[in-house]
Amino acid sequence: MEIYRYTFYKSPNIGIFVRANDSVMLVPHGFAETKSDKLAEYLQVRPVPTSIAGTRLVGPMSVMNNNGILLPSIADDEEVRWLKQATGLNVEKLDSKFTAVGNLIAANDNGALVSPLLKEAEGQIQDILGVPAHSMGVGGFVQTGAVVVATNAGAGVHPKATEDEVKAVAEALQVPAEPLTINGGVPFLTSGIVANTKAVVVGSLTSGPELIMLSRIFQA
Repeated sequence: MEIYRYTFYKSPNIGIFVRANDSVMLVPHGFAETKSDKLAEYLQVRPVPTSIAGTRLVGPMSVMNNNGILLPSIADDEEVRWLKQATGLNVEKLDSKFTAVGNLIAANDNGALVSPLLKEAEGQIQDILGVPAHSMGVGGFVQTGAVVVATNAGAGVHPKATEDEVKAVAEALQVPAEPLTINGGVPFLTSGIVANTKAVVVGSLTSGPELIMLSRIFQA
């Protein structure tokens, strides 16, 4: 598996604007086609331009695995219809007052780690993503989706996660898991990573030691 450094809108926080699984990549409407195509080439996916709740914040506003996509309740019905048509996945708005659902849920095709804030929505999360849901915070944070980045190959976890939490992440997602930072020490991992089982794309400020850890975790 290859690891690439990249920027999006001249920012190393690429995970704010992109969300990918093993077949499609959600990118904001209007993003430069040449850059989108290059990113899609790295990840070996098909780009799908979209907005979510009228914004470009595709990462924090969505959760996706190879089975489905969860969007916030403020997403537009037309956005839901478009994503169903363009991806062929289960797409549904999460029945919750919280809008940054991508910061609250980390998922692969084996499980979903769900913020304790979304306890009442676990059944819906399981139905749409097609995986068991596990309620947990990590490293003292309830923003579970912001501090855990996961694919079907591995999971990176906030560096303040305890050994028991790292073990719980690995067991729930059924992949190797280790502590990690991104973009030169940032612990909120999904802000700077877009990954699937084919490649890992990270923000341009990611350091050499961080790349080594990424290659270990995701078996690059």
